[in-house]
Amino acid sequence: MALGTPIVPEVITVHLGTPKSNARNVTVPFKDYIKNVTSSEIYPTWPENALRANIHVIVSFAMNRVFTEYYRAQGYPFDITNSTSYDQAYIHGRDIFANISRLVDELFNDYIVRRGHVEPMFSSYCNGTTATCKGLSQWGSFYLASQGYAPYRILQHYYGSDIDLVFDAPVGPIYPSFPGRLLRRGSEGEEVRTLQTRLRRISRNFPAIPTVSVNTGVFDAATDAAVRGFQRTFGLTADGIVGQSTWNRTISIFNAVKRLNELDSEGISLADATAMYASNLRMGDHGFAVRALQYYLDFIGHFHPSIGRVVSDGAFGPVTDRALREFQRLYGLTVDGVAGRATHNALLDAYTRHYNTLTPEQARPVYPNYAFSPGDTGEKVRLLQTMLAALAQHIPGLHPLVPDGVYGPATANAVRVFQRYAQLPVSGDTGILTWNAVLNTYNLYFETEYELRPRPVYSQAAL
Repeated sequence: MALGTPIVPEVITVHLGTPKSNARNVTVPFKDYIKNVTSSEIYPTWPENALRANIHVIVSFAMNRVFTEYYRAQGYPFDITNSTSYDQAYIHGRDIFANISRLVDELFNDYIVRRGHVEPMFSSYCNGTTATCKGLSQWGSFYLASQGYAPYRILQHYYGSDIDLVFDAPVGPIYPSFPGRLLRRGSEGEEVRTLQTRLRRISRNFPAIPTVSVNTGVFDAATDAAVRGFQRTFGLTADGIVGQSTWNRTISIFNAVKRLNELDSEGISLADATAMYASNLRMGDHGFAVRALQYYLDFIGHFHPSIGRVVSDGAFGPVTDRALREFQRLYGLTVDGVAGRATHNALLDAYTRHYNTLTPEQARPVYPNYAFSPGDTGEKVRLLQTMLAALAQHIPGLHPLVPDGVYGPATANAVRVFQRYAQLPVSGDTGILTWNAVLNTYNLYFETEYELRPRPVYSQAAL
């Protein structure tokens, strides 16, 4: 589960049995799944308001399973089962009632949320005769509709007055939330922020896990300690590296402590779900994420002349679009001019591979593709401190540093001062844009331009 605004899936994979049974999986359009379940769960002759209320419930239930990656995070290759002991009735290949088909076409991308939450509500329900539960009674909804209750009022009767309906939610492909690359000390981005959000909440229930106080999106020392604490607590290899197994386990435990798969869920707030980093960049976009993309493309362009030079001006225009499409072509990606997850991962991989071919003198001024933060040490930290110390005579409020190679509070404060000066996001961490801005400002004042000398062009096979 990547925290964010839910998307209605284009398709859903259904396991035709209980979760652990040796049954087959079928992948069907989400809309067809909702039609099938509705035709299997309730009677088409019921009042339309009862049908509408039940469709909202069925959609919300299914979307909760997809959004929380309930089964996927446990290692299952499906989104939901057709076992009514766990999920909803789905009879593969059954006939669909015409009036239900018409209503689902209208309502399949409307779902229920608890007010102030973003996740689709886990809208538990039962038939209300042979089985009762905390949620909606199907036969009860029939009787309420017969008394003139509107669909929303029926839902409020069972789920409380603090519910809302999200109408016409976007529909699109759903990808596993695991970023497709290992996260470790120095990683940055929306996936790191999501990880920090989960760990911060989990640590409230498991005090042995150090608390991540701020969700910065930078995998810093505190995040590393929290990951290792989480891994030790749940019997994983405590190496501080977040691969598929650790990522999935954080989802499962986060779901459990937040009760996201329960009717009385603690919920996910809009603040937690609001992305700090753009997930897809395309022509017409502007901002810091575009500047970072341009930096990567320009660097890789030194090794692949067909990509060309790209100026990091933060405006995704025709030059950036052409360079990105050429990069996608060279690396066997879909050539669509959109910097999504696959393209971003390929950029990071290509950048790292090319960086590792540089001589020590060439690599010295180049961003090493991992963020610096308090607690880090090394020659790159010393070089950053050296440049900031020299710039102190030109930038108001920037005090001289002792270049000791330790990223302590004084270095973090100096970075914040510089970030304000350069009109960058003020975090105290040094990512790609801060590093490049420090280097360029230093070169501007001291005329010691580091020139990345052209290197041999490598084929994709050689990489």
